Amino acid sequence: MPEIRRLPSALVNRIAAGEVVERPAAALKELIENAIDAGARRIGVTLADGGLQRIEVVDDGCGMGPEAMALALERHATSKLPDSLIGPDGAIELVTTLGFRGEALPSIASVARLTIESRETGAAEGWRRVIDHGAVLTDEPAALPPGTRVRVEELFDKVPARRKFLRTARSEYAACLDVVRRLAMARADVGFTLETVGDAGGKEFRRTVLSLQAGEELATRVARIIAHELKDNSVPIALTLDTPHGTMQLTGIAGLPTYNRGVADHQYLFVNGRPVKDRLLVGAVRGAYADMLARDRHAVLALFLDLPPQDVDVNVHPAKTEVRFRDSAGVRGFIVSGLRQALATGDRRSAQGPDRGAMARWQAEPVSSLAPPPAALASIFSGRDWTAPHARLGDARADWNAPVAASPQGRAEEAAPLPDQAAQYPLGIARGQVANTYIVAESADGLVLVDQHAAHERLVLERLRAAGAGEANRRSQVLLVPDVVELDEVDCDRLEDAAEGLARYGLVIERFGIAAMLVRAVPAAIAKADSAKLLRDLADDIAKHGAQEDSGALLLAERLELVLATMACHGSVRAGRVLSVAEMNALLREMEATPRSGQCNHGRPTWVKLSMEDVEKLFGRH
Repeated sequence: MPEIRRLPSALVNRIAAGEVVERPAAALKELIENAIDAGARRIGVTLADGGLQRIEVVDDGCGMGPEAMALALERHATSKLPDSLIGPDGAIELVTTLGFRGEALPSIASVARLTIESRETGAAEGWRRVIDHGAVLTDEPAALPPGTRVRVEELFDKVPARRKFLRTARSEYAACLDVVRRLAMARADVGFTLETVGDAGGKEFRRTVLSLQAGEELATRVARIIAHELKDNSVPIALTLDTPHGTMQLTGIAGLPTYNRGVADHQYLFVNGRPVKDRLLVGAVRGAYADMLARDRHAVLALFLDLPPQDVDVNVHPAKTEVRFRDSAGVRGFIVSGLRQALATGDRRSAQGPDRGAMARWQAEPVSSLAPPPAALASIFSGRDWTAPHARLGDARADWNAPVAASPQGRAEEAAPLPDQAAQYPLGIARGQVANTYIVAESADGLVLVDQHAAHERLVLERLRAAGAGEANRRSQVLLVPDVVELDEVDCDRLEDAAEGLARYGLVIERFGIAAMLVRAVPAAIAKADSAKLLRDLADDIAKHGAQEDSGALLLAERLELVLATMACHGSVRAGRVLSVAEMNALLREMEATPRSGQCNHGRPTWVKLSMEDVEKLFGRH
């Protein structure tokens, strides 16, 4: 049998660090949570080289003395568990702080150079301790205001096996920014500042990325972090439910279904004030929006679920980003019903469900006796010669005393014999348009309905693909006045990295400051697209399909093929646009000549056909 032996303490510390500190963002998360648990009202974060070179967190919390600081740097030491929870009968799941494992600081100190300075409120002086990859270098008094300052440098410099798995500075910065955003959203009562430092021409420059004041309203804090327009495109949520152990509460704001994104990165979920990325909660959100969003779109929201500590276990994951609920089905149902209730009271143009009364009338059994026609229809059935040429419903509508329902949204050309060449057209000849969305066409052997947006979306995609196949086919529409599109800094980084590849398809963009992109030209096939919406969705698609530095990631050209569908969607004919009969026929003819035109870019059918036999069955003529 192999010999069993104890591991060296240095190796034990590095193993523990791997559980908690796998990248700069993880270390930053632990340090900010410590500051919040210390009662800080203001927290300042500074990053150098995306956190790879330096992470610094400064707070105005309660601070520590020399003895407490030394104890805080020992493994499994914590101030976040009261005595009542530590004993043999203690219920550790009742912890209400953001962390309590007691491994964060010693784990970070074992794989980096850690400088911690702290001063208790009312103390004459503070204390400083410096630890370099587990070795204590400095232990001395320090001058600083009340609070704590922690600086992490040279992360994994002496652990090359872990260092080589870190991503680029931009990717690590994006992860750190996400951590600060989520914790700042969780605590609107705490002020947050995020700054980045860099070197330009041998001089250090400092830039403020976030500056959030303490005591903001939740909706204001969330909108400032996610997007300013979210406040006008969302509904508030406030719902409570009594449980055997107390009250469960759901608060936050939920974006309307029409305000959505291409990735789920803009869904912020919190349980008892703790940011989480839990599959049950994500599934509940998806279920609530199931019949309001396309499959490839995601809601934008911030949800805060508060429930008794006995009903949730927050200690099932080392980084505490996942939780386990005592009644998972009840939590899911509570979230789904709460979201649906909030959306139903919001913008009904975006979230309205079927009218129950109308559905009941549609499904009602026919009565045995014929009732007289409504008074509103009497003028149609009496005193009018409906055999006269060119008689139309609109001629009699002026005689109605009251409208029966909203006027139909549709146009149709006058009936005419089917041309001889119709037999050559599988999709037939256009007869009209219904609801400004669906084209009605008559073929030699049936009736064809075409979704104009889905069909044109496929056609534009095939044009873009063809444009990328040969230099001669690439056409751009140069904008007379370039569009300036304001985006998140991380999204700008992604688009800047992909700019060269996007130019191959006719989209010419360049960086315009820190958080904006300049659009100089767009592909001719989508010349009328909204530049702002296009760039936002492209950034989401690039984030979804991986970054270029990822090991084993797709080549840039292959990744760009995946975002062409987004460009096509923005350049296609929208539902609700009135088309002339000539335009409808042109669309039908191009569909017949385009491969894969039977389905849109999202897998939905672009047209359906009813044979004459099917039509006759509908009227009982078979």
